[in-house]
Amino acid sequence: LPMAAPAYIVAYVYTDLLSFSGPVQTLFREGLNLGPEIFEFPEIRSLPGAALVISIVLYPYVYLLTRVAFLQSSVTLFDAARTLGSSPGKAFFRIALPAARPAIVGGLSLVLMETLADFGVVDYFGVPTFATGIFRTWFASGEKLAATKLAAVLFLFVIALVVLEKSSRNSEEAPATGIDGKTRKLQLRGLNAVLAFSACALPVGLGCIIPLYRLCNFAWEVGDPLWGEQFIDFAFNTIQVALLAAIFAVVAALQLNTTRRLAATKATRLATGLATLGYALPGTMLAVGLLSPLSQVDRQLTEFSESYFGWSGGLILSGTIALLVYAYITRFLTVAYNATDSGMSQIPSSYYEAARTMGAAPFRVIAKIQLPLLRRSIVTALLLVFVDTMRELPATLLLRPFNFETLATRVYRLAGDERLAEASTAALCIVALGLLPVLLVTRQSRQ
Repeated sequence: LPMAAPAYIVAYVYTDLLSFSGPVQTLFREGLNLGPEIFEFPEIRSLPGAALVISIVLYPYVYLLTRVAFLQSSVTLFDAARTLGSSPGKAFFRIALPAARPAIVGGLSLVLMETLADFGVVDYFGVPTFATGIFRTWFASGEKLAATKLAAVLFLFVIALVVLEKSSRNSEEAPATGIDGKTRKLQLRGLNAVLAFSACALPVGLGCIIPLYRLCNFAWEVGDPLWGEQFIDFAFNTIQVALLAAIFAVVAALQLNTTRRLAATKATRLATGLATLGYALPGTMLAVGLLSPLSQVDRQLTEFSESYFGWSGGLILSGTIALLVYAYITRFLTVAYNATDSGMSQIPSSYYEAARTMGAAPFRVIAKIQLPLLRRSIVTALLLVFVDTMRELPATLLLRPFNFETLATRVYRLAGDERLAEASTAALCIVALGLLPVLLVTRQSRQ
């Protein structure tokens, strides 16, 4: 569930809850009759506070991968450890946990990538990172060269995390015989049951339920003052760019998957790897990398059109949503690729071979066999890219055209002015739409 709420929205909510004038500190002071000089909360808008907020939002990356690893681990090994006298806890730490180490490292590397890419939380909390440094150097100081250098240094960290994530997939796994039965569940009672329930409920409550409840209160009591026609414009802009990015990203992902399957050469594998590297690139770094060359292309196109056609239409690429959509596709192509690749891997190659022996052309094979079988994967990919695009903040702030407002930028602007109650309406819309892919992924993992 916490994956449904962007980290910057959760940061805004907890800042309101835990600030000096917020309800939590006020309740403690009034309930215990303690003055501010006696009782004072640690400052939430700090480096530890940013780490806490990002942790409670991004832990599902580790949870989902680790859960699959536990479900696929061998029950025989666990039962053998139990027959040799190990307690359930000892068997878990000695057998199950080491076997899941590659999944844990893989999930952790994804969390680190998302943390590098985060802008909303660290900017709001005033924590200096590469993401905020690039943004301020480019726009506040106008030092484009310095911002490009910062982005280049950040790219080195991205490469290191990509290598870490790839190596975790190829790590040596513990010897296992596969899924060879169902483990017997232990029925907890008394204090153990209470502790286990609390441990499972705490991250979900902190990461989703409390922020969602607070946003609902704000939206009901105050809400966005522009609710109505203008707010519909914000929602329309968001849906427009997100839908365009989702469609183009899924089409590109299908093309990459099909090419890799029909022509599995080193060149195609290398091209696929490079094309799907964008998810590891933070939005600020991606925006800086696109703005510099495309602004020059824009100037050349404008000069050409003025010289030969007498037409000056202004900025063609960087002044429209075309550049924004292109950045979204570059960033989230990996999401679409992974979603369609999982469905593609379940189609036997004999289907393609049988169709080709009957004289079907490759495009007909794709239209008649591949696309119908990939229907669910395509819908999943569209939904995931749509929601990720809708939540993306730094690339949208840097690349959007003038007077182009989305739900994410609306939340950022109002929360930056300390108008969280008014930002709650747009934030609630983002969280509500974010629940769709989370429920879909959860349902598929259960199946």
